[in-house]
Amino acid sequence: VQLQASGGGLVQAGGSLRLSCAASGRAFSTYNMGWFRQAPGKERQFVAAVSWSGGRTYNIDSVKGRFTISRDNAKNTVYLQMISLKPEDTAVYFCAATRNIVGGSPGNYEYWGLGTQVTVSS
Repeated sequence: VQLQASGGGLVQAGGSLRLSCAASGRAFSTYNMGWFRQAPGKERQFVAAVSWSGGRTYNIDSVKGRFTISRDNAKNTVYLQMISLKPEDTAVYFCAATRNIVGGSPGNYEYWGLGTQVTVSS
């Protein structure tokens, strides 16, 4: 499966963005999907994940109540809705796919898209 993330940009603190990750290839609905981010000089960090059916979602504590992951299997797309953005959310955001158990380890994911830059100004 090939993944393409989009929707990043420059936003002021407190603003919102919605990232999209479009998948091509077969059987998108059989993959668990995740969003990760990587800030300059830092390791790639798990942000959120959604199960293949969309029935289970996971996210890190620092984005709870602000970020929502969802998917539309009919459109082969996974989303990350981000509100109340903070400067510390600034990073390149990546989507990834796995048929392994949903988790937060980058090594657990088999396919990665190119990232989309999110910059939050104070």
